[in-house]
Amino acid sequence: MRKFLGWTVMAVIVVATVFPFWWMIRTALTPAADLYTDNAGLLPNHPTMINFARVLGLTSEAEARAAGGSGAHIDFARYILNSIIYCGLIAAFQTMFCAMAGYAFARLRFPGRDLVFAILISALMVPPIFTLLPNFVLVKDLGLINTMAGMVAPTLLMTPFAVFFLRQFFLSLPRDVEEAAVLDGNGPWGIFWRISLPMSRGPLITIGITTTVWAWKDFLWPLLVGRGEENRLVTVALGVFLQQSPNTQPDWTGLMAASTLSVIPVAILLLFVGKRLVQSLNFTGSK
Repeated sequence: MRKFLGWTVMAVIVVATVFPFWWMIRTALTPAADLYTDNAGLLPNHPTMINFARVLGLTSEAEARAAGGSGAHIDFARYILNSIIYCGLIAAFQTMFCAMAGYAFARLRFPGRDLVFAILISALMVPPIFTLLPNFVLVKDLGLINTMAGMVAPTLLMTPFAVFFLRQFFLSLPRDVEEAAVLDGNGPWGIFWRISLPMSRGPLITIGITTTVWAWKDFLWPLLVGRGEENRLVTVALGVFLQQSPNTQPDWTGLMAASTLSVIPVAILLLFVGKRLVQSLNFTGSK
């Protein structure tokens, strides 16, 4: 009975999680004319790919307007590339720097270490909106507005949660291996690079994935800094597309088609590394 109840609860959670994504795809496949009349089933009565085609600019302006759109399209090739560069830079640099900081707090001894770590962790209680204006002023004074460098600058180095997460893992690593490395002539950097990092692939992948997903859905900061089209991210592009609706009613079918396309890269990432992510939650440090 307990097993059946557990599977039932799990099934309800899975359905509640997946259903919004399914409804997004269903709306994207629904003609604009059927949006409010064809909403009773899980599948559209007249599925069509016109919404994806017009969002990608594969239709003429007249065909897009006839399908319920404004004739506007999203340059997905450019915006997705910008988002990949944005997320890749943040994930790569932040994971590496957080690993270095986490190892330093876990293994190295220096004056004020615990105090510095406590101050760093206390930053978790500061809402990100409080640092938005100071960061914007700093980026503006540096002349980095509307540049990729200005967009990634505030989050390029580290976040308190990632440092805490990796520190806790480094504390769990056996010291015997590191002591053996010291006997072989390795210093702190050699131990970190040759011993600790290879044993920490799981947690590093976890931080990399969570950072990528967080950066992919980031909206407010890229909207403020990446004003030009050449640096626009796909999340900002979706907001611009919504504002281009031909009337006061949003172009829901086109927006859902664009949202579906924007989810695909993250879904591919999770598909390929999801198993490693689950394994890393055990904090085993194994490959």
